[in-house]
Amino acid sequence: MKKVMMGTEAAALGAKLARVQVVSGYPITPQTVIVENLADIIGRSELKAKYMPVESEHSAMASCIGASLTGARAFTATSSQGLAYMHEMLHYAAGVRVPVVMVNCNRALASPWNLYCDHTDSLAQRDTGWGQYYCADAQDVLDSILIAYNVAEQAFLPIMINMDAFYLTHTSELVDVPDQKVVDIFLPSYQPSSKLDVDDPKTFGNVCGADLFTSIKYRRHCDTLSLEKVWDRAATRFCDLFNRLHPTVEAYQTEDADVCVIGIGTASGAMRLAVDRLREEGLKVGSLRLAMMRPFPREGFEEAIANVRHLIVIDRDVSFGAEGIVAQELKAILFDRHGDVKLTSFIAGVGGKDISVETIVPMVQQAISGAGTAVEAGTTLWADVLP
Repeated sequence: MKKVMMGTEAAALGAKLARVQVVSGYPITPQTVIVENLADIIGRSELKAKYMPVESEHSAMASCIGASLTGARAFTATSSQGLAYMHEMLHYAAGVRVPVVMVNCNRALASPWNLYCDHTDSLAQRDTGWGQYYCADAQDVLDSILIAYNVAEQAFLPIMINMDAFYLTHTSELVDVPDQKVVDIFLPSYQPSSKLDVDDPKTFGNVCGADLFTSIKYRRHCDTLSLEKVWDRAATRFCDLFNRLHPTVEAYQTEDADVCVIGIGTASGAMRLAVDRLREEGLKVGSLRLAMMRPFPREGFEEAIANVRHLIVIDRDVSFGAEGIVAQELKAILFDRHGDVKLTSFIAGVGGKDISVETIVPMVQQAISGAGTAVEAGTTLWADVLP
């Protein structure tokens, strides 16, 4: 069945199809539609779940952790300042190994106040231990929530599904809605082997001495690294059932490319169109969408850039005093593996400015030739800067 819906509606529908049992909701623009829709769905008895209206995002995550520890499938959503307010609980969720899935609507952090798209909010949480997936369109939003629960409940790790503010949250698209019976085959009910139970008491999150602490962290690190393969296996199985593939890395015309444009989120569509235009000019250019950022999808990335000699990274975020965060990640990967690969870093689209074909093509031309309008700060070129 196909329906026209906004990305926020697709997220709520994805949670419904996943048969979540606890929804903890606190409103924040542009995420509010997700928890509003789920409140309506639960209120109409279309989903048997407990809806918890809480007083803050910190409490929203805390209640999801508690619910998940009892064996319930838990869901919440947030954005920007709300995600930042959750920071303490994000560490705890990953540390106690609960498979919570959360949707974050990527919005710029204050100050100044801005309601529009920027990836700094979620990328600033990359060290909390959550898996991070970045959606390209509304279909990706719905499907990735289902895949995320499948993966999270295998690895016992929380996963954050990220969607661009307004480009996805408030734009309507045609979405193919999966059949509930088939979803249930892909995502059976959550049955953890160990949970909080008054009839079978256990301790979770206890104090740990130095003798075991490193070993516990090491095990979680290894399990987190495995998420790339676990996701790709789950995505392949999802494709077998629904004929839609959502890999951790999505390459476009990279087989013979000398130059590759890299980014995350919705700008990947404009990147592909820019590649087509640049190839008409005789340039061997490809593009790469990094759908997963935590863990960084090393295998898929290295395979995709095997023949590339120049990477052009477009960051919709900034680590102040350093550079774009995606560029930092790529440089770390390249350092001991691809010393002969050049990397040019751009920051563009922060605060919701469009990243279009008309902005990407000049970036690529400037990166190749050295002549252009983007201004330099440190090792990074900034587009969209007013004179």
